Amino acid sequence: MGFLWMCCVLLAVFSGPGLGGSDKCDEVRKVFQVREIGPSQLLPPRPRPGSDLQVCTSKTLMCCTKKMEEKYQVAARRDLQNLLQMYSNNLKTLLSRNVAAFQETFEVLMKQGENYTNAFLQVSYQKMADQAAGAVGELFTDVGLFLLGSELDVDEFVRRFFDGLFPLVYSHLVSPGAGGLSSVYAECVRSISRDVRPFGAVPDLLADQITRSGVSGRLLLQALHLGIEVINTTDHLQLSRECRRALLKMHYCPHCQGLTESKPCMGYCLNVMRGCLASMAEIDPHWREFVRSLEGLSAKMHGAQDLEQVLLGVHTMLHDAVRHAEKSGARLSTQVQKKCGPPSRTPAQSVSIQEGSSKVSTLLKASNRAPGVSLTVRSREFLSSLRSYLTFYIGLPDQLCVRELASGDTPCWNGTDIVKSYTLRVVRNGIRAQSANPEVKVRGEDPLINQIIDKLKHINQLLQGKSIPKLGSLDQIETGSGDAEGRSSGDCDDEDDCGGSGGGEVKRRLFKVSKSAGNDFRLLYQSSWRKKKGL
Repeated sequence: MGFLWMCCVLLAVFSGPGLGGSDKCDEVRKVFQVREIGPSQLLPPRPRPGSDLQVCTSKTLMCCTKKMEEKYQVAARRDLQNLLQMYSNNLKTLLSRNVAAFQETFEVLMKQGENYTNAFLQVSYQKMADQAAGAVGELFTDVGLFLLGSELDVDEFVRRFFDGLFPLVYSHLVSPGAGGLSSVYAECVRSISRDVRPFGAVPDLLADQITRSGVSGRLLLQALHLGIEVINTTDHLQLSRECRRALLKMHYCPHCQGLTESKPCMGYCLNVMRGCLASMAEIDPHWREFVRSLEGLSAKMHGAQDLEQVLLGVHTMLHDAVRHAEKSGARLSTQVQKKCGPPSRTPAQSVSIQEGSSKVSTLLKASNRAPGVSLTVRSREFLSSLRSYLTFYIGLPDQLCVRELASGDTPCWNGTDIVKSYTLRVVRNGIRAQSANPEVKVRGEDPLINQIIDKLKHINQLLQGKSIPKLGSLDQIETGSGDAEGRSSGDCDDEDDCGGSGGGEVKRRLFKVSKSAGNDFRLLYQSSWRKKKGL
């Protein structure tokens, strides 16, 4: 009788409370294999003492070995990273698609602006239109590269365009004659263009408009690239040792007791997730400012900063420039002949009116607006979608617990056992609040997160117009300064001496953009753009 009693006691000890024999371990084995946590050989054949376990400690017999515990910790970390990527996927897709969409819109506007300009030349100045097409194409290529962040001097490439245009205007309109100018004479005329200023203030005005609208466009692209970089960084957050152990304890320690279907208590889950994602919560105020700053930039993209209006209005500026040169014909003829001598010409080549009309028709057909490409509409739709992610980073721990991880019912897992409710204090979000976290010790800030925060601070300053390298602020660009910026191109006459130097001259502009913001994307696009242009 005494022997039988002893056997019963031993059986009770080795079965242990909460496991109910090997049946529970069979369930643990099944989940272990289905989730591909590790090889099934790691599981014990029957419940065993867990004295060698470091995190999943318990007085009961366990269905875990030390090797299993290590595998569970890896799985818990992987599970969280997968959840982070799943929850950020829609935001990342929104940013990525709009980078491509805005880029496509810019390209469409470039082509339309180029076609409108060439069509204007074919209609108004057919004799020089074909010869000017190359310079027009190069101008819009430079504008496109500037939008993508290339370190181009806006004044320089605009002046280079008008330098190349001057010999054609001089040959066909100012001092017309049979045939075109010889290459040597044309080069001489081109070389003195900036001295004689045949187009008055128009080159300065056009450069100013491209600068105002272009810097907003390129900042928009730069900001979206940075937004993607923020998501990529937080998607692959490096979890601390304390966090990994807490995740293991919350997710898989109950498995060791055979509790494969248990879920953590809500308060317990919030403490663990707020501790693990404490550094990420520090992004919140800067991310909110990022979204609002993009809204502010979008609101400024009108009038002189409306890229669409500027690009599709280049032909109007060109009309004013050529008109000014025609009205200044006598002065220009005198100055050119003084520097270059009498015109030297080559035999004329005839252009049929029918051929010119056909080109105009082709250019205008190619310029027909595709539905949905309006920059204003695209910007408004994008920002409307982005606003729903305003609290993304501060709300992420709560979202993960409420929607994915925690139990809304009782009983639930509190890190040690199945209980009716979690009784410990639930801390708030953020690094400072974690000093009172009973589940996760947070030792300090994450250096990678701090780098991302610094980048967000910088781009927010740029978006708000507080700091633009080599220039000042966006507000300064918007309001403008100097006589030339306050003068409309249509008011410029030879008597006004619009092209004079000094206070009326728009100063040189050179912009630089962070090399980290989409370099690979930019280089790829620049290459394809130049290939299209045959450069």
